[in-house]
Amino acid sequence: MNAIGPADLELMKAKVPEVAEQMRMIATPTRLLLLCQLAQGEASVGELEKALGIRQPGLSQQLAELRQANLVATRRQSRSIFYRIADPRVGQLLTAMHAIFCGDGMAPATAPDAEPVAPAPHGAMRLARVTR
Repeated sequence: MNAIGPADLELMKAKVPEVAEQMRMIATPTRLLLLCQLAQGEASVGELEKALGIRQPGLSQQLAELRQANLVATRRQSRSIFYRIADPRVGQLLTAMHAIFCGDGMAPATAPDAEPVAPAPHGAMRLARVTR
């Protein structure tokens, strides 16, 4: 891991509240699962309900929270509302989490000499691979 210089540390200190709030929003299993599904592309509430097996009332509540946090955006088409990831940093974070927890243990931008993280134990959560 690269050493963090004093200027970088000061910038990190300034960003900690924002980062902590974004991580809090992502850190529930249902919201993380929703974001992983949306990383595959835009989807309607009905499509998300079918793909994830989450009932509509709970799904809508979680989507509303993600929308309020500006992590997802909506588009209305006729009577359907479609959701997509609004913040590109979320896609980058999902890509890194997939590589660390579901892939070879290396984050995408990791230095070649970095030590890989041990693979997740059996039954651990699998994250969606984000494709571009």
